[in-house]
Amino acid sequence: MHDIHSFKDLIVWQRSMELAKQVYVLCRSLPKEEQFGLIAQMRRCAVSIPSNIAEGYQRRSRLDYGRFLKIADGSCSELETQLLLSKSIYPQIVIEKASSDLTEVQKMLYCMITKLSN
Repeated sequence: MHDIHSFKDLIVWQRSMELAKQVYVLCRSLPKEEQFGLIAQMRRCAVSIPSNIAEGYQRRSRLDYGRFLKIADGSCSELETQLLLSKSIYPQIVIEKASSDLTEVQKMLYCMITKLSN
């Protein structure tokens, strides 16, 4: 069993950090005209996911942790929407890896939220 001493030890945080990096790279393939539109929104959501996981963990309260995980999950849904919109507007961009990793993070968050609720 892996000991958790910090939010940095959480697999979901690690995966969401990787996802955020992927989103930053993916955003480079969007047109410059999206700098203050989709790019800004997608980056904000992607950064929000690991940030809320970390903040919730650091609160050291089950109730707060659950609330911040739900916020992270909400950011996942926003990011999913923005990825789908980006692909529909700019069919040449590749979102499959980010979408797949996002789904993995969403599943982990769902499990964590469910466990904390019980």
